[in-house]
Amino acid sequence: MTSFEWQVTEKNPQKLRTVIMAHGVTRTLLKQIKFHGGEIKVNGAEQLTNYMVTKGDVVTVTLPPEPGNDHVPASNVTLDIVYEDSNWLIVNKPAGVASVPAHIYANDSLVNRVKGYYERQRYENQRVHIVTRLDRDTSGLVIFAKHHMAHSVLDKQLKEHTLRKEYLAIVVGNFKHEHVEVNLPIGRDPESFVKRRVAVDGKMAMTEFWVQQHWPQMELVRIQLHTGRTHQIRVHMTALGHPLLGDWLYNPTNHQMKRQALHCFQVRFYDPFSNKIISCQAPLPADMKLAIKRANQVDVTKV
Repeated sequence: MTSFEWQVTEKNPQKLRTVIMAHGVTRTLLKQIKFHGGEIKVNGAEQLTNYMVTKGDVVTVTLPPEPGNDHVPASNVTLDIVYEDSNWLIVNKPAGVASVPAHIYANDSLVNRVKGYYERQRYENQRVHIVTRLDRDTSGLVIFAKHHMAHSVLDKQLKEHTLRKEYLAIVVGNFKHEHVEVNLPIGRDPESFVKRRVAVDGKMAMTEFWVQQHWPQMELVRIQLHTGRTHQIRVHMTALGHPLLGDWLYNPTNHQMKRQALHCFQVRFYDPFSNKIISCQAPLPADMKLAIKRANQVDVTKV
């Protein structure tokens, strides 16, 4: 089973639960540890969470086992693994693959593929914890946590906006400025079950982007999200009059690509287990590279 060990550094006595929760263990996980097969020890002896610890005490937390979800079938499709250690799995998702199972994608979402990978590797923890998600037709990096505690740590970083995700997108038309910050609220489109739109009564959403390359009819932009609303990049770019290339939902008249030209190329977060920053990148996929190649060829013929 997965275990973690910390030494108490505070001079004043404090409750054991205070020390444990300071290292990223949530109240929900604490209950699971207590009642579902985990262990909490101080200096090798099991203790209740209201036990008072002092400086120098060694606290050991052992997580309960995490069996796989029998309702999620495993897929044997190969993963493009960008990074892996005992706590994290970071995968480069291809466009056209859903992040999580749904009614029409029940057997071959990214979660299904990760479950199949865990089974083939015979990992002790079989539960699939997906931390970040991408739209089905958006490509790029997706983070998985290998146990409940790692998931809790990154959920907190997501809420505090310290987990950084950056995207590359190809947009239609040209912006007047190289660097733009967008603050526009996003809500549901009342005429669609899927679409979102900029709405006064929507939830606050902030997108920041920088133009990387430009051509007469389109631009490559690097994007950082400061909030995580559904379809946020697609909605904001459409609201600015520069929808994503190939976005059939928000730009139905553009058919230069078979999906929206959006790729999560970089993720960056703090790993408290190794006390280091983990940063990963994934190169542009072939279809976006082809769109850029065609744009460059058009430019050359106009010179």
